[in-house]
Amino acid sequence: MVLDADAAYLALKTRDARFDGRLFVGVTTTGIYCRPVCRVRTPRRPHCRFFASAAQAEAAAFRPCLKCRPEIAPGLSAMDSSHALAMAAARALEHAVAAGAEVSLAQLAARLGVSDRHLRRIFHAAHGVAPHDYLTTQRLLLAKRLLTDTAEPVAQVALASGFASLRRFNAAFAQRYRMPPSRLRRDGTAATASHGPVVRLAWRPPYDVDGMLAFLAHRAVPGLEQADGLEWRRTLAVSRGNRRHAGWLAARFVPERCELQLRVAPTLAPVLGDVIARVRQGFDLDADPAAIDAALSASGLPRGHGVRVPGAFDAFEGAVRCVIGQQVSVAAARTLVQRLVARFGVPVETPFSGLTHLFPTADTLAAADAGALARLGLVDTRVRALQALAAAVADGGLGLDRAAPLAPTLAALRALPGIDEWTVQTIAMRVLGWPDAWPAGDAALMKALGTRDAAHADALARPWQPWRAYAAVRLWQPLENAR
Repeated sequence: MVLDADAAYLALKTRDARFDGRLFVGVTTTGIYCRPVCRVRTPRRPHCRFFASAAQAEAAAFRPCLKCRPEIAPGLSAMDSSHALAMAAARALEHAVAAGAEVSLAQLAARLGVSDRHLRRIFHAAHGVAPHDYLTTQRLLLAKRLLTDTAEPVAQVALASGFASLRRFNAAFAQRYRMPPSRLRRDGTAATASHGPVVRLAWRPPYDVDGMLAFLAHRAVPGLEQADGLEWRRTLAVSRGNRRHAGWLAARFVPERCELQLRVAPTLAPVLGDVIARVRQGFDLDADPAAIDAALSASGLPRGHGVRVPGAFDAFEGAVRCVIGQQVSVAAARTLVQRLVARFGVPVETPFSGLTHLFPTADTLAAADAGALARLGLVDTRVRALQALAAAVADGGLGLDRAAPLAPTLAALRALPGIDEWTVQTIAMRVLGWPDAWPAGDAALMKALGTRDAAHADALARPWQPWRAYAAVRLWQPLENAR
């Protein structure tokens, strides 16, 4: 993002939340960098330096504010960078940090089809820092969040943040933030209660909270998910290495603060970074509504400011639900998924009476008896598609996450039996987070567009590129509200 310094200072003075996560201010008199929404006294203009990312601020030797907490700010959406390759690399680095995975720049470059030298060059041009510095910032901000919001031991925080040793973690923390990690434990509000950590996640306004919750509530699977006012709850399991961490999460919207307050089970604390990344995707917290709404409104779509694309909290689950949803109503798909969870899901203890089971794993469904799946009400074509998908995910041949290369992933999905283009595009929209996904032939979309011709619907959607996924949600919304 290129922003005039005077305009940036005006955004800071007015605490404009639209720039949260896209603008950071370093204060030369304190050596601290803040979000534009920070509630402390606004510094004088000569003492401010402006940055487009936290990594840039840290590369300039500023350390994060302990009050506004830059790690809470919204992240980058898929269309924020003018260079798609650099954006894909940044998302891959962020995903690796959240998932606790090792990072090799050479392997990442090969995965993206370029040399590591070329990747370094275009990454620096797009993001203002080298990939290694960007990675270190992401790791330290995750560590800062874990130190502040959980009671995990410092050594465990170091490992969960991707540092190879406690010594390296302490050295990096002291070099960047000029304080020991233990200081955040003294000054912070680490959660030690039995209900587990509570963290705050910000979004850029506007946000259609009612629309998001209505969409999720209409599809909520008993035993797996439930909506209660402004709160959304569900069970969740996250695998890390050879261990599976199972528990629950409860996310409450706080519209007046442009924040989501997230509670998670104590059993999920060791993988909190991964849980946060999943929640940010599930609620599409990193979207830039100003750019999206401006583009879609100019294309003649009905008004729908702040509409977000509901994502998947678990990638495999999201893909399975897309497969089951082929050519059936939302109510029928919900019933089929409920039967699948009750038959093959694993029971889990939660403090909520309506949350009782985890979604079945890819290994479980790949090895399941086809007859048992058919007895749930799934037709043979759907059973074959579901088990082919499960087998591809279980053996590692198909990766379903936002850091996965889009074109090869979509090609791999199309090669599976029983996976039609509607399913591929819906997975791209809700699981892979592709903002230009367009579910070709969707009956509700064609109804909203007043046509029965899929090719005509595709032609009508062209002006909405690269935000066709958001256009689809806008078109679905009146039909959702009519139910």
